[in-house]
Amino acid sequence: MSKLALGTVQFGLPYGIANKKGQVGLEEASKILERAFAAGIDTLDTAIAYGDSEKVLGKIGVDQWKIVSKLPAVPDNFSNTREVTIWVQEQLSESLRRLRVKSLYGILLHNPKDLVGPWGEAIFKALLDLRAQNKFQKIGVSVYSPEELNPLFLKYSFDLVQAPFNVFDRRLQTSGWLQKLYGMQVEVHARSIFLQGLLLMSPDERPEKFRPWTDLFLRWHAWLNDMQITPLQASLSYILLQPKISNVLVGIDSYIQFQELLTVLDTPSYFAPPDAISTDCADLIHPSRWGRL
Repeated sequence: MSKLALGTVQFGLPYGIANKKGQVGLEEASKILERAFAAGIDTLDTAIAYGDSEKVLGKIGVDQWKIVSKLPAVPDNFSNTREVTIWVQEQLSESLRRLRVKSLYGILLHNPKDLVGPWGEAIFKALLDLRAQNKFQKIGVSVYSPEELNPLFLKYSFDLVQAPFNVFDRRLQTSGWLQKLYGMQVEVHARSIFLQGLLLMSPDERPEKFRPWTDLFLRWHAWLNDMQITPLQASLSYILLQPKISNVLVGIDSYIQFQELLTVLDTPSYFAPPDAISTDCADLIHPSRWGRL
């Protein structure tokens, strides 16, 4: 079984700063999944908020896959816990219907702050009840920063955490949370390993708004040149060979791109980028902020 997992946001939306082709078509998505499964990849990541992603996966047929999906942000107009419970049940039921499966591997909170809000305990209890009914195996959260985990783990226990981790953004490791989660036997799924494709771009392709980090990118490309490796090789191998990471999510824009990725997997090597090729600068490592640059 491969440690790799397929992120499928591109199956439902035109997503990613390096994505030049837009949303992946149904036929190409089906071809990617067939090739991925043959290569030993068995986990898919999707979300209710990913446009038509769940519907597309359902049309292709994914009942042999381990599927992780995510609840959207919780509405703020509830008046009692019963309404919260019904909402959680309906969201999951509709997700299963779109995917055409009976159960999921995991369900995550897309907006984990909901769990420390007024309806947090009701949301979590509803999820515990649904897990007991075998609607899914694992409860988890998708976070943007390890700092979000502190208040969450004070109140709840989780089976799975999805978080960004890449050559530039190593906060999951430097914060100590990767070690903590491993010690608690919590699965860690690393995402944004290419920083939405930014790490794979050549200097000429990179948008002008990233000019403030020119020195960081210069160090990155100089190191790649010294090692005689591609950005894809370096980014992928660094995360895949982290022993405390359970799954590594990769988003695919095309079948050709996926073939290139599999070629890298066929010749695994570990490359340890120097500490100088990392940053805690939120404006760079949080893609949600790029629109303001």
